[in-house]
Amino acid sequence: MRHYEIMFIVKPTLSEEAIKATADNFKNVLEKLEATVTNVDEWGQRSLAYDIKKGSETFKSGYYYVYEVDANSHEAIKEFDRLARISPDIIRHLIIKKED
Repeated sequence: MRHYEIMFIVKPTLSEEAIKATADNFKNVLEKLEATVTNVDEWGQRSLAYDIKKGSETFKSGYYYVYEVDANSHEAIKEFDRLARISPDIIRHLIIKKED
């Protein structure tokens, strides 16, 4: 089993319900592909180290989430990465494979 840490930033212009729905949607993507989300850490809204431009918007802050994930194959992680890249609601994401 492989262990991962996934951090992603949701854009702050969404409503509170939409931010939560975005995070839950990405959690469901992992779980549908047989990965287990062992811990969800919601950091809340924080300032970014630098402005991030996504589309026509520029962001100075975002809602941070950190997921700890266990997966038998890398398919769930690849799908999360693919969807996070094309999602208009995710500003940035980072996937780290943790050593055993």
